[in-house]
Amino acid sequence: MMTTRRGLLLQLAAGTTAFAQSTGSLDPLIESLAVTDPKLSWLQPRFRNLRSWKRQAHARYLELLHYRPAAVDPKAQVLSTETRDGLTIERLTFATTPNIRVPAYVLKSANAKGKLPAVIALHDHGGFYMWGKEKLLRSVTGPENPVLTAFKQRYYAGRNIAEDLARDGYLVIAIDMFYWGERRMLMPADPADWRERPADMPKERIDAFNARCSANEQLVGRSVMSTGATWAGIMTWDDVRTVDYLISRPDVDPKRIACTGLSVGAVRAAYLAAADERIKVAMPICWMTSFPDQLRDKVGNTIGHTKLIPGLYGDLDYPDLASLAMPAALLVINGGKDGLFAPSGVAKAHEKLRACYRKAGIADRVECTMYPDAPHEFNAEMQKQAWAFLRKWI
Repeated sequence: MMTTRRGLLLQLAAGTTAFAQSTGSLDPLIESLAVTDPKLSWLQPRFRNLRSWKRQAHARYLELLHYRPAAVDPKAQVLSTETRDGLTIERLTFATTPNIRVPAYVLKSANAKGKLPAVIALHDHGGFYMWGKEKLLRSVTGPENPVLTAFKQRYYAGRNIAEDLARDGYLVIAIDMFYWGERRMLMPADPADWRERPADMPKERIDAFNARCSANEQLVGRSVMSTGATWAGIMTWDDVRTVDYLISRPDVDPKRIACTGLSVGAVRAAYLAAADERIKVAMPICWMTSFPDQLRDKVGNTIGHTKLIPGLYGDLDYPDLASLAMPAALLVINGGKDGLFAPSGVAKAHEKLRACYRKAGIADRVECTMYPDAPHEFNAEMQKQAWAFLRKWI
C-alpha cells in the first residue's frame, strides 16, 4: 500500500523509520568526510592536563553554538502553587534573555527544609510537541489528556519521573524546550483545541498537530540558522539559564545540581553538563553514539536541527563532548533494540567515555550500561539504576 504524506509524517512523529535513510550513491563521499580522530578529543596524546584541555575544548564548543546570551536576572514570576500527594508544585516563568521567559514547574517535598540537591529534568522529543514538561509530571492545570498518559506509559514506564525525584528529596525543575509545550509553534488561524489543549482532545487531533510540527521542524531550524544562531544553542543556553535560576533560590544547594533526560532530553543533559561545570551529575538516557557510525543509515532521526552544531564533530565526537562534563559523574544508558543508533557507534561511544574518565584518573565516576532488550525508552529498571547513581554522587 502506498504511504500518504500525512501517514508518513505520522510515522515520523511516532519516532518510526518510514523510509530508507541512506544517501545511496552519495554515501562514499559523505562518509569520507567524517572525522574519526577528532582533534580536540581528550584522548589526543598532547592533552595531559584536564583543566587546560577543558578550557580549550569548552571554548570551541561554546563558539560553535553561535548563541550566547548575556546573563540576566531570572525575575521569576510564580503563577500558582499547589500541594498534592505530599509535594509542593510551583508553576512559574523566569527570564533567560531580556525578551524571553521560559515556563517551568518546580517540585519538592511539602516537608522539605533547608537547601536541597536539585535535578533539572529534561523532557524528550518523541515527535510529540503538544506537551513538553508535562511529560515528566501529572497535569497541574486540570485533568491529563489520555494521549499524554499513554505516551508516558510507552516511554517512561508510566512514571512521572519529576514527581518521583521530588519524593526522593530533590528539588526538581522542568522547563519547556523551545518548540514544545507552551513554547510550541501556533499559527494565527489555529483552532481552539490546538491552542487550549483540552483534556478531551482526541488522539487524531493531537496526531495532526504533532505531524504539522514535525513537517515544520526543518523550516524552524533553517530560520534559526539564518539568523546566525543554532537551535542547539538556544536549547543549551535555556538549560544553562535554568541553572542560574536554581542557584538564585534559597532552597537549592548550588553544589549539588544534576540533570537527566531521555532522547533529546539526553542530548540536552550532555550539552548542558559540557557547557556548565555547576552540573555535578549528568544522566543521558538513550542518546549516546559515535556519529561517524550514524552516517550510513541513521542520520534521519538522530542529527536534526534541534541537535546539530555545525563543525562540532571535526573537533569533538559526541562522546568527546559528553566527556567535557568531567569531573562530574556521568551515567549513560542505551537500549540494545533502539533502532535510532548503529550498535557499533554505541559501543565505541561507551568505550571512549570510559577511556576519557580513566585518563582523567576518575574511572569510578562514569557508568555506561546497555540494556540488550530495551527499545528507545526510560524504563523502570533504567530509572532504578539512574536514581541509585544519583544518590551515590549527589
